[in-house]
Amino acid sequence: MTPRFSARSQVAIVGYAQSPIVRHAAVPLGALALDTALAAIADAGLTKDDIDGFTTGSLLPTSGSHASVDGVSIVTANWLAEQLGINPRFCAGFQGFGQIPGSVTMAVNALATGAADYVVLHRALHNPPKGRYHGNPMTHAPGAMQWTAPQGYFGPLTMIALPYNEYLQRYHASRDAMAAVLVEARANGSRIPWSYWHERPITTQDYLDARVIADPIGVLDCDIPVDGVAAFILTRADRARDLPNRPVYVAGYAMGSPRRPRLPVHWPLDDIMEAGFEVARRLEEASGLSLREVDVPQLYDGFSPFVYFWLEALGICPVGEAHRFVQDGGIRTDGGVPILSGGGALGNGRMHGVPQMLECYLQLAQRAGERQLPSASIGLACHSSPHFGGAVMYSAEPL
Repeated sequence: MTPRFSARSQVAIVGYAQSPIVRHAAVPLGALALDTALAAIADAGLTKDDIDGFTTGSLLPTSGSHASVDGVSIVTANWLAEQLGINPRFCAGFQGFGQIPGSVTMAVNALATGAADYVVLHRALHNPPKGRYHGNPMTHAPGAMQWTAPQGYFGPLTMIALPYNEYLQRYHASRDAMAAVLVEARANGSRIPWSYWHERPITTQDYLDARVIADPIGVLDCDIPVDGVAAFILTRADRARDLPNRPVYVAGYAMGSPRRPRLPVHWPLDDIMEAGFEVARRLEEASGLSLREVDVPQLYDGFSPFVYFWLEALGICPVGEAHRFVQDGGIRTDGGVPILSGGGALGNGRMHGVPQMLECYLQLAQRAGERQLPSASIGLACHSSPHFGGAVMYSAEPL
């Protein structure tokens, strides 16, 4: 298959750093981002004087009334460059769903076109210190919200509960089946030193006993809000060969969105899946690879039902069968499809797609240590829902 993505294998990840993931960091988010970026630059065998490009997605993913303050609750690309004392040739931020794939797209385009030589891609996540993360602060509901918020249909929890309910009813699934997803995510996250859930796996009974907060969504079906920063260094393939770490090449990416206009928090199951199938098709078209070639698939799990949706959209299991697939051990890292080998968001904390990108990099670069998978040549990092966010393909060797 001829790839549509003309920059395939032209850009590679060559270094990384991940801060500890904690509920509330002891230093401001900006300071954490600075330290993490410098650590990533050093990991790549570079100095900050080599860096001439920056990109990120700086969205604060809360529906509450928390302010977005640069260096405090968000960290933009421009803020990071300025604080590092760098006047970059390229500096940009992605706005919208898909913070990570959008940032990867910007970095690849800048490097492939010569707009930059070495790019820092970072993602900084903040857990506001006061008030509920998704608390509703409204005293009146303007615009489209007037049709949902007064009735209590507000924020991400109800948004995901709707299609999850559709799934359970349509395919005669039990909520209890999701325990297999949470147990796997937490088992893998508990093995990772920087994870919020380090050394804290759970049992099936722990999941079943957890509080339900937006039926059928329980508290353990949600990634926990955290403070944390990850940074990656990307450069062109010809430069990557001279650096100390094994390069991991960007093989392609794809995004998608629903065809029909909806209210902001109305996510019907059919919309999610229709757009998800299109994203899967675009991934194969862009990369020139079949999804069957992927041996390190990392599926987004900010809410646990996303795992079902991605499993079916990508063709890993038939439509309507994800709940049986996970119960039968289909996603076990030690014998199934390792979709959560990096712990994901449920096993690390609300890092907004970072765990998926990071696990692809660590596995394909052969840097996962005792967690190294026996086969790691093609990686797939999915971010957000199948119908909002997109995914990125990676390869251990140039294609």
